[in-house]
Amino acid sequence: MSKTEILDEVWAAAYDGDPNIIEVYIRALRRSIDVPFAVRSIETVRGAGYRLVDGHA
Repeated sequence: MSKTEILDEVWAAAYDGDPNIIEVYIRALRRSIDVPFAVRSIETVRGAGYRLVDGHA
């Protein structure tokens, strides 16, 4: 999903704050989900956004 898609789905299209909020929450999700289990489930797709991947890769 692109940052725009995430903003529209989570914060609504009327959100007028800093779009970098997505990066803040992705980082927090990685700390909560990936780090404790030594997996990588949220992948950054450069120029496109983020995607979920098999956490065992």
